[in-house]
Amino acid sequence: MSASDSVPRVGVWLIGARGSVATTVVAGCAAMTAGLHPPTGLVTETPPFAGSGLPALSALVFGGHDTVDCPLPKRAEALAAGGVLPHGLPAAVSAELTAAEREIRPGGPLPGDTRTEEDLITAFAADIRSFVRRGRLARAVVVNVASTEPAPTGEALPPSSLYAAAALRAGCPYVNFTPSTGLHHPALAGPAESSGLPHAGRDGKTGQTLLRSVLGPMFAQRALTVRAWSGTNLLGGGDGASLADPAAAAAKNAGKERVLADTLAGTPEGEVHIDDVPALGDWKTAWDHIAFDGFLGTRMILQTTWQGCDSALAAPLVLDLARLTARAHERGLSGPLGELGFYFKDPVGPGPSGLGEQYTELLGFARRLRAQPAEGGPGGGRSGTPAHGGGAGEQQ
Repeated sequence: MSASDSVPRVGVWLIGARGSVATTVVAGCAAMTAGLHPPTGLVTETPPFAGSGLPALSALVFGGHDTVDCPLPKRAEALAAGGVLPHGLPAAVSAELTAAEREIRPGGPLPGDTRTEEDLITAFAADIRSFVRRGRLARAVVVNVASTEPAPTGEALPPSSLYAAAALRAGCPYVNFTPSTGLHHPALAGPAESSGLPHAGRDGKTGQTLLRSVLGPMFAQRALTVRAWSGTNLLGGGDGASLADPAAAAAKNAGKERVLADTLAGTPEGEVHIDDVPALGDWKTAWDHIAFDGFLGTRMILQTTWQGCDSALAAPLVLDLARLTARAHERGLSGPLGELGFYFKDPVGPGPSGLGEQYTELLGFARRLRAQPAEGGPGGGRSGTPAHGGGAGEQQ
């Protein structure tokens, strides 16, 4: 993205930088900056956030890690062919896609990779630092938008946690938009706390769980007893392939179940099933069947069907989170940003689970960001403090 030299530029380092979500983020930001499309879906572009000091969309610079080698411009063309991106958009923003592609570095661990965890963390952190230095960026936020990984079963750090550790090492705030482990690994608890960096997550709330966070409180507030809540997800693309793994699907479903348990004060019968349907590509269908009791025990049913494009649902949320977290870092905030629970299935930190209450907290967070930065550095307070050298690696 181009920005005036007088406007501080902010980096967005995407883990899974050549995936559908990341490609849509880069192309979408470029389209809005150029005035080709309105900021539909961006909460941070609504009036309550106008005075919060968020970085402008035109000030965002993109880079990232990935283990695949399909260039961003080509990936964008494939998404346009599938109806995910508007026809002609990849050509219109080809310069921005190419610029972001130049900033993508190989991820890992790759097949046959002999590097240790410490080697990988060091290499990833060096890539992020180089990105910040090369772009003369005021700061950068690391956002995980890679495919869901199974929950770890041993002490070894999974890939998502290696990247999270690298973010801390590089002194960058971290956002986990996936249900993968990331900073939740016990080995990273100490480094995360001592880093003084803000972080947010996990698992972006884009479709089925978004509805659940609205409908769950409705049933509770109207004193209606939910007997069973079952669901099915049909999706393709990389997410569908990764969630065909039962362990990865279990990690994904944990957040969906938590929303119901928190909003209904109990877990109703029923499960969520996830089916990989490659023909659907980046599109998904989510169906819920809710059995509930009304007055005098009258048995009733509510069914919902959500059909949407996962990348188009996720991309504006990723941009919101990058801007809000960057501003929180500038303001010197640290630790889990619980007020960003509005965006997540399984939020870090304390906070409500109902969408209405979460939105109220988000608006309060926007007001808090309006205050003048504290003295003591570019962001004030502890905002510029990097993780202690090797801190993440020492926990392994």
